[in-house]
Amino acid sequence: MTLSVFQRIAATILVFLAFTFGATAADKTPRILGWVEEGLLLPEQASVKMKLDTGALTSSMDARDLERFERDGEKWVRFNVELKDSKTAKAVSIPFERRVERNIKVRGAGGAERRPVVSMQMCIGDQVYDEQFSLNDRDKMIYPVLIGRRTLEHLGAVDASRTFTLEPRCGKRATKK
Repeated sequence: MTLSVFQRIAATILVFLAFTFGATAADKTPRILGWVEEGLLLPEQASVKMKLDTGALTSSMDARDLERFERDGEKWVRFNVELKDSKTAKAVSIPFERRVERNIKVRGAGGAERRPVVSMQMCIGDQVYDEQFSLNDRDKMIYPVLIGRRTLEHLGAVDASRTFTLEPRCGKRATKK
């Protein structure tokens, strides 16, 4: 059976496309993360355990002693994040100041409340991400940082059977997402 010139060209193009896009798809395999990861809050280099929560839309961060103020006509917040030092296991309180990007209304069993949302840089693996976090006192929670779906879409898939799959390694060569 002989193939026409048209059929040969079409077959060649199909093989080329399958090879090209097959290789591309393999190169873009999504990263699989555990449901808890360690990250760094930048530029303070604060090491923090982050719970990756597919049930939450917006990321949230523990914020103690939250104080709203104005700087150069803009709304800002000052707050502390309390963490366990990964080397000494002692509790430490790290101060932060950030400009308020927006406020959100959060409804829960206890009613509704307004929370400030700030932009923070965080390091996960070898990449730096600019993400937004609502601030709330999470002292009753095990993890001071909760990563929601808006951030997870940049990170990869979550495997609920795994934890601590990446060590933060954001040095001077880290890429920003």
